[in-house]
Amino acid sequence: MTKQNELSYKMTLRLKKGEIFFGPGVLDVLNLVNENGSLSQAAKEMGMSYNKAWRIVQKAEKLWGKKLIVSKIGGFQGGGSQLTQKERNLSESMKVLKKKLTRKLNNFSTIFF
Repeated sequence: MTKQNELSYKMTLRLKKGEIFFGPGVLDVLNLVNENGSLSQAAKEMGMSYNKAWRIVQKAEKLWGKKLIVSKIGGFQGGGSQLTQKERNLSESMKVLKKKLTRKLNNFSTIFF
């Protein structure tokens, strides 16, 4: 079977309260904040402005009803951002869910195709 004829899939999870507020983009921003300790650096790595990244997080926090990141204003040692414990738990749970679903879909494709 050629590569283009292989079964493939794309899986995304989006949370909605009237409008979508949490999905792959928000999760990418938050994962980069976790890696870098900085919303500014996360925005740079994603090729977006700090303002846009901040608006994405603010919208998610407002509709989720929970803080997702805690920011520290700059100063002598500089500022930074980190994920709240609840957000770390949410991110980890989403990674586990994605792995489980990927494994199930791979099993499905080998059985039926």
